[in-house]
Order: sequence, then structure tokens, then C-alpha cells
Amino acid sequence: MRVHHLNCGTMRPPAAPGGLVCHVLLIETENGLALVDSGLGRHDADSPGARFGVARHYVRPVFDPAEAAITRIRELGHDPRDVRHIVLTHFDADHVGGLADFPWAQVHLTDAEALAARHPRTLVERQRYRPAQRSHTPDLIAYPPTGEAWRGFESARELTAIAPGIVLINLPGHTRGHAAVAVDAGAHWILHAGDAFYHHAQLDGTNAAPRSLTAMERGVAADWPRVRANHELLRQLWWQPDPSLALVNSHDPYLLARVLERA
Repeated sequence: MRVHHLNCGTMRPPAAPGGLVCHVLLIETENGLALVDSGLGRHDADSPGARFGVARHYVRPVFDPAEAAITRIRELGHDPRDVRHIVLTHFDADHVGGLADFPWAQVHLTDAEALAARHPRTLVERQRYRPAQRSHTPDLIAYPPTGEAWRGFESARELTAIAPGIVLINLPGHTRGHAAVAVDAGAHWILHAGDAFYHHAQLDGTNAAPRSLTAMERGVAADWPRVRANHELLRQLWWQPDPSLALVNSHDPYLLARVLERA
């Protein structure tokens, strides 16, 4: 499968040099196109309060329609109608803003995340899961946390209904049902860790991650001890010299630039 790495949203929280990206994968399969996350969408700028909530005052999203996934796909010469599936790491607004641009697509996620989005329990969940993001009634396909082990992760499910080589990995912590997504790109695998970590310094230890990001990460975490455990697991993968695996996340512009150089 051919995989494109797209920035589908820029955010500029305080004291975060370089800002944040919304790293989305576009996958060309034999059965059409699939996305991993959808970034910010064209409709977000029309009603940022309803669609993004108070968090917009901290992360300061740009809401540029030129960065929307549907625009990026057209620029690559593809028909957006060919996007038949969207696999979500989780249901935060900066990951699902583009869903409404593809109302015909099936949306795949963990059942814990689908439940949390529909029935938020805490103040943080009520802020992060925006009903406006689901007003187009997306077709949600939810998966229980069962499956085989994959590179140290306990539960991974291959989404063969989309295409062989797309794997949903149960990785809660950031949210109740957060997941990572692995994609077989032929010469190597891509592991999209979503928001399981925010900044490469949390894995490589070369510098300290910006405090504005680590404070936000802890403040919105559904389960902070599990977030820390996920950091350790991903840190081990980072330091394994394995050219067959490219590790990325949702918001680090350095990781997006690095994988684009490799492509």
C-alpha cells in the first residue's frame, strides 16, 4: 500500500516552538482510499466553539481550509469520494474535524472510544467530545480490545475489512479508548501512535519536551499512569534499531518532517 503523510491542521499553543501539526495518513489500498485520523475539517472554522470547545483558546488552531484532508487529497489528484474508510486513534476534535467532509466513509475505532464519545463521564470528556462533530451521524464501526500481540502491544486487530496490513492497536491512556494504528507500507511499517505521546523528546531524551505540552498532556489524560506506561513502551521501540518501523505521532512537526524526508 502507498501511504501519504499529510499535515491536516496547524495549532500554535504557547511555548511550543514550531507549533503542532495534525499528522494524517492517506492510504491507497486496492479497495479505495483510507485515512488514519482526519485532522481539522472545512466546517470547523464555521463554528469553532461548538466543534472544538474551550481548548481552542489554548492550542489555538488555525482552521485553514487549505489544510483540510479533503483539500490535500484533491491536490494529490485523488477523488475524495474514494475515501471509504477512516481509522481513528481517538475522537478528540483535532482528529475528527474532517469526518464531516467524508460523510459516506465508515469510521473505525475502539468500542471504548465510541462509548466515551457518546456517553462522556467526566468534565474533561464532556469538553473533548463535541456532539457537533457527530451531527452528520457517521457510520461508526467499533472494535473490542481483543486481538493478537504486535511488537510488544498486547492487543492488535488487523482491519481486513479495509485492507490487509492496517492494524488497530488498543492503547488507552490519553483517552478511554485511544488506539495506535500500524500500516504496512511495503518496505517498512508505519506506527501512528496518535496522542500516546506529544513530543519526540519524551522518547529520545535529547532535550526536555515543552512544558506547555506535557502539562496539557497530563491535564487531559484519562489515565495518567497508563500514559506513562505507553511512553515507556514506545521509548523501547524508538531505541530499537529497526529500519522496518517508522514511528510517528499526531502533533510533532519534527516527526512529520523526518518521515517525509524518508518517503
